[in-house]
Amino acid sequence: MTGAAVEGVVAGLGVAVPLGAVGVLLLQEGRRGWAPAAGGATAVAAVDGAYAAVAVLAGPQVAALLSGHESAVRAVSALLLGAIAVHGLLGLRRSVETAEGPSARGAGRSFVRFALLTAVNPTTALYFTALIAARGTTAHAGATAFVTGVFLASLAWQHLLAAAGAFAGARLGPRLRRATYAAGYGLVALLAVRLALAG
Repeated sequence: MTGAAVEGVVAGLGVAVPLGAVGVLLLQEGRRGWAPAAGGATAVAAVDGAYAAVAVLAGPQVAALLSGHESAVRAVSALLLGAIAVHGLLGLRRSVETAEGPSARGAGRSFVRFALLTAVNPTTALYFTALIAARGTTAHAGATAFVTGVFLASLAWQHLLAAAGAFAGARLGPRLRRATYAAGYGLVALLAVRLALAG
């Protein structure tokens, strides 16, 4: 159970830490006040947790279909996660959008806005599906702990961004932004290597 929770925390940080467009928007939301920023942060974490939960629920069915092909599944999952990491790291070459979005008037409105922004990102769903499928027939083991770990890790990081925006005016420099981006996708790359070397 503890191992599943730790896996969830690592997975949650892997998907949350890279500072993409949603993260930048969340920093900017902090400039409008803590309440809307916190609402947006909670929304992002909720969608991350929901995607992880859906992946876990589908995991046993996927594992049954792929029974006997565990090595191939791990290899494909490692390649998929590796591709996500490489794609994200290549994004370091591109500048992150910093244009401000529409003004938010409250936590509820901000929650809806950020939930929609996060939900339309297919990379998150793909990321968790790859991780769960790679766990094979044990995908159900510690499912609640895994999803909880994902949610709490994402929630902590998103609220940290919200606080940074609220207290520092969202003036995160390009160098620090690239560092957080690299650290997050570095976690994804480590997960890919771990899968590739497993079994």
